[in-house]
Amino acid sequence: MTTKTDRAATTLSLKLVWVQRAWKTGRHNAFTDLCYFRQRFYLVFRQASGHHSKDGFLRIMSSVQGKKWRTVAVLHNPIADLRDGKLTVTPDGKLQLLAAAAFHDKTNKAYQSYLWLSSDGKHWSAPQEAGEAEYWLWRLSYLRDQAYAIAYKCGADRHIRLYQQNTAGQFEVLASRIYDQGYPNEAALLFDQQDRAWCLLRKDPDHGQLGYALPPYQHWNWLDIGCRIGGPQAIFTPSGQMLAVVRLYDENIRTSLVTLDPCKGDLRELISLPSGGDTSYAGMVLHGNELLISYYSSHQGRCSIYTALLSVEV
Repeated sequence: MTTKTDRAATTLSLKLVWVQRAWKTGRHNAFTDLCYFRQRFYLVFRQASGHHSKDGFLRIMSSVQGKKWRTVAVLHNPIADLRDGKLTVTPDGKLQLLAAAAFHDKTNKAYQSYLWLSSDGKHWSAPQEAGEAEYWLWRLSYLRDQAYAIAYKCGADRHIRLYQQNTAGQFEVLASRIYDQGYPNEAALLFDQQDRAWCLLRKDPDHGQLGYALPPYQHWNWLDIGCRIGGPQAIFTPSGQMLAVVRLYDENIRTSLVTLDPCKGDLRELISLPSGGDTSYAGMVLHGNELLISYYSSHQGRCSIYTALLSVEV
């Protein structure tokens, strides 16, 4: 894959302002996400002894500008490894955390997703089960007041499905099998100004896929993006440009900001962030003309958490 900007990105001016290591304590720090809540940025990531160790917990930090971070909460589960925390703001103004528990004892079930709520980022509710056991809810996204999530099936019979949250807060299956070729797993879910749903999908070890569907999101169309990706997260700019941060595998493994052509599915790399080895799993917050990105990387030794600020002019 060549590093160049596609036609859709010619009106987008990006500049990397700074990159900073936000956290390096701990043997393995990874799997980040970002959110802007009550005039502060919030960052969540997993801290553990290793990539696949059983002792993972979630550290939540806050910052005014995205440079200097302080820990505001730590969430543990004594019987499970907590992984892949994702932050969103609910329509009624609460901070919401979605994460998956990988249980130590897999006799009854191996995986379960959970939701936590907070009014201040410091104090969190007890976890509530989200979705079905053995389905990993990867990321929760809102279309106005309605929450949706894409989950992938753990174990055999690999596929992804779409959930919709009901008025009681439970996640119900909206579309049970929206992609089932190869090994589909991590997915960024977003909505455009016409209420179309978009899914940037990791598919190992093959090329990633870009899917789209019209309401009520039962029938999906898929485009090959032309390369393998990992840890996808994506947003739309106000002008409708689709930006994503992914792990790229060609040449040197790295975390990069990319753009995607919704008509063809083509992925083009815009900026390669300082990264390498064990890396990716980004959070993205577009705040005015500034894009703050969180990610992790092992290019400076142990896996650490980084934040990067980019100026965005459309």
